[in-house]
Amino acid sequence: MSGPRAVFPKPLLSTWGPGVGLGLGGLLGAWGLFHPWVLLLAPFLLPLLRLPFALGLVLVLLRGLLFPVPEPPYGTRLEGVFTLHQGTILWQGHRLWVQHYPGLEDGRYRLRGYLAPPQGKRNPGGFDQRTWLLSRGIRGVFHVERAEPLAPLPDPRAPFRARLAQGLSPPALEVLEGLVLGDKRELEDTYAQFQKAGLAHLLALSGLHVGFLVASLVFLLTPLGRWRYLLALLALPFYLWLAGPSPSLVRASLMAGLSLLGLFLGLGAAGVLQALGLALFLQLLWWPASLLSLSLQLSYLAVAGIALLLPALPRPQGARGYLTGALLTSLAAQVPLVPLLLHRFGFLPLLSPLSNLLALPLASLLVPLGFLKLFLGDLLAPLLEPMARALLLLAQAASHGPLLSWGEISPLGFALYYLGLFPLALALHRLLPWRKALLLASLPLLASLLASWPKPLDLFALDVGQGDALLARLGGAEVLVDGGRPEQGEKVVRALRALGVEALEVLVATHPDADHHGGLLKVAEEVPIGLALLSPAFPKEHPLVQALQSRKVPILFPGTGTRLRVGKGSLEVLWPPGPQADDNQSGLVLLLDFAGPKALLLADVPAEVEKRLSPPRVAVVKVSHHGSRTSTEAGLLERARPQVALIGVGRNPHGHPHPEVLKRLAHHGVKVYRTGQNGAVRVLFGYAW
Repeated sequence: MSGPRAVFPKPLLSTWGPGVGLGLGGLLGAWGLFHPWVLLLAPFLLPLLRLPFALGLVLVLLRGLLFPVPEPPYGTRLEGVFTLHQGTILWQGHRLWVQHYPGLEDGRYRLRGYLAPPQGKRNPGGFDQRTWLLSRGIRGVFHVERAEPLAPLPDPRAPFRARLAQGLSPPALEVLEGLVLGDKRELEDTYAQFQKAGLAHLLALSGLHVGFLVASLVFLLTPLGRWRYLLALLALPFYLWLAGPSPSLVRASLMAGLSLLGLFLGLGAAGVLQALGLALFLQLLWWPASLLSLSLQLSYLAVAGIALLLPALPRPQGARGYLTGALLTSLAAQVPLVPLLLHRFGFLPLLSPLSNLLALPLASLLVPLGFLKLFLGDLLAPLLEPMARALLLLAQAASHGPLLSWGEISPLGFALYYLGLFPLALALHRLLPWRKALLLASLPLLASLLASWPKPLDLFALDVGQGDALLARLGGAEVLVDGGRPEQGEKVVRALRALGVEALEVLVATHPDADHHGGLLKVAEEVPIGLALLSPAFPKEHPLVQALQSRKVPILFPGTGTRLRVGKGSLEVLWPPGPQADDNQSGLVLLLDFAGPKALLLADVPAEVEKRLSPPRVAVVKVSHHGSRTSTEAGLLERARPQVALIGVGRNPHGHPHPEVLKRLAHHGVKVYRTGQNGAVRVLFGYAW
C-alpha cells in the first residue's frame, strides 16, 4: 500500500463513492483558482479518489479558467436608464452592484455615476465587499451620484408575501419572513439576538428548512404513493424562486432533489455524503467563485459534520434517545463550524446546542405552516402568531447566555483546528485508539498555544471615515483612543472582536467632537472597560459620561503629567494642563510607550498647542485634526522626528489632508498612511514575552 493510501482506513473509504470524489475534486479545483498552491495536494488525493476526483478537479478548473467574469472598465462614467433588481444592474454584459445612499428599491431608474472596483476589507473584522460580490459573479460597483425613479419593478412574489403578512403582528411577521423566506431586512436588533442565541441559522434558509418542508409535503401526500416524491420535487424550484437562490438553499435543494428523484425512480434515497459531494460539484461547476460565499461554507461544513460524526456517537433508546439525538445533531453540525464562526463573527454562543434543542420543534412547525400561509393568508395567523412570539422570546432569553469570544483566525489556525479534530473523528469511528488520538490532537493545540504566547506591541489606525479611532495593544493590555462618529461604533466593536480584544484596559475620548467620541457609545455598551480618560471639555451631562457612569466605569479627567502603566508599556498625557478656551484646545495629547518605541497622538489640537509641546523622539505621530492646514507644524516635527504619520481621514468637504501638511511631512522624510486610502493601518513595534 502506498503512503497516501494509508491516511484513510478502508472502512471509512468504503462509504465514499463517485459523488464524494467529484465534490472534493471540484472543491480543490475552485480553491486552486484563487490559491494555486493548493493544487499541490492533488497528487496525494488522486490515488484515493481516482477518476471522480480527477474529473471534478479538471471540469471546475476549466470552467473557471475558460469562462471568468471579466472586469468592467473602472473609472468609466455612466448615465442612462437601467433596471435595478436586487441591488444590481446589467450594462454591456457586466453585472454591476449599485452603491447609493440610501439604498434603492427594485425598479426602473435614470442613473448617473461612475464605475469602481469593489472594496476589500477596510478594518479587522470588517466587511469584504470584493469577496462577497465575486461570490455572486460581480466585479464592478456603480457608484450612483444621481438617481431619478421612473417606474417600480413588478414583483410576482408580492402576493405571496402579502398573504404571509396577513393577521400577524410586526414582531411575528419579522420572524416568519426570516424563517420562511430568509428575508432579514426588517429584523435589525432581533437578528443580533438570534446570533447571540446561536439560532441565526434558522433565519438563513438551508437544509433545515428544505427538510421540514419536504418531510411535511411527503407526509401530507402519502395517499399518492411514490408520486408524492415527484410533487415534493416540483415544489423545490418554486421555493427557490420565492425565497431566492442563496448558496445554502441551492445546496439543500440539490441534495433533497437527488433523494426525491431516487425515491420516485425506486432507487432509494441518495446517501448523505454522496448527495453532499454531488451537490458541491454541481454548484462549483456552475459558478466556482461561490466557494467564497460564507453561506455555502457554513452549509456544507454543517452537513459534513452531521454525516461524518453523528453516526459514530452513541444514543440511548426512547424519548431520552430522541432528546439526546437532537442535542448530538446540533453538536455534530457545529463542531466543524467553530473556527469559521469565531473568525467571521468573533463569538460562539455556548448554549447554542440547548437553545437549538428548544427551538427546533417550533421551527419544524413554523416552516411548513408558514409555507402554507403563503397560499391561505390570515387563516393560519391565530396559530402562527403565538408560535412565532414563543420563538422570539426564546431567542431573546438565550441571547443573554455565555459567549466564547475570539479574534480573527489565521489560515494556520484553521489548519491546526482541523488537524486536531481529525484524529478525534477517527477515534469516534474506532479507527484509532483514543490514547493515540488524544496525543495527536494535543500537538496542534500545543502549537496554537505557543503561537499565541508573544503578545503584540502595535498601533492600529482604524478606518472610520472622517474621524479618529486608534487601538494600541501594549503586550496584553489594550487602549482605545476615540471611536469615530456614532454610526461607526459597530465597525469599531467588530474590529475589537476580530483582534481578540475582550476588554479595554483604558478608553480615551480626546475631546467632545462627534467624529472622535461618537462611536465610543457603542463600545461602552458592548466591551468591558477598566478606566476611561476624558478630556476636561466633556460636561458632566454628556451622553458618553452618562453611559460610562451607568456601567460603573471609573472616569478621570486627566491633565498634563498624568501617567499610567498599561501592559508592558505606558500612557502619558502631555496636554492640556486644564480646561482651555475651546474643545480642540482641550484635546488630550497622548504619548504611548510601546516598551521602547513611542507614538504621539495629537487629537485635534491647533498649531499654537503643538508649539508648546516638548515630546521625546517618537516612531509614529497621529496627525492633528485629520491633516488640516494648521496642524502638524514644522517645529513639532523637528522635535519629535517621527518616521510614520497616521491620518484618520475620509471623504470630506474640508480638503483634509491639506497639501501643505503633506508637503511638510514629506520634507521631514515621514511616511504617510491615510485611512481613506489604505484602510486600517497597523504599525508593529514588536512582541512582548
